[in-house]
Amino acid sequence: MGGTKGSTRDGALMLGWARLRDQIARMTRRDDAEDLLHDAWIGITERQMQAQNSAALLARAAAHRGIDAYRRERRMGSTLVAEPAADAIADRRPLQDEALIARHRLERLRSGVAQLSPRTREIFLMHRLDGRKYREIALELGISQSAVEKHIAKAMAHLADWMENW
Repeated sequence: MGGTKGSTRDGALMLGWARLRDQIARMTRRDDAEDLLHDAWIGITERQMQAQNSAALLARAAAHRGIDAYRRERRMGSTLVAEPAADAIADRRPLQDEALIARHRLERLRSGVAQLSPRTREIFLMHRLDGRKYREIALELGISQSAVEKHIAKAMAHLADWMENW
């Protein structure tokens, strides 16, 4: 049972750390709350400081480090800015598995559209692909706007069901 007690203590420690990190992020409005907290913890540990409320001491020390960092950045006239070269290196394309899943979903959708009646498919594609308004479709096909709405609703219901039951 000694392992369980240690893992429970470690879990509580991590929960406390996460709570402190979130508190520091709120107090300082900085993205580097984890770093501030870690630096404060190292500083307190090196000085072998003790307090009745160690979490409060740690939070206050980290908050002060955040304030100091802010003042230093203002004095230097610079803020933390992402390096432009990093944007050039980053690959913005989707991951391979995401692309594969998207391709499969598109094929599934195409087969669902193919199952629609020719008239419903034509109206649905005029609206969704061409971006045409119901009124325009109705005028071109010589039907009422209400009929266009019914065809679109029928197509959407079929495709929603078709994609959901995949």
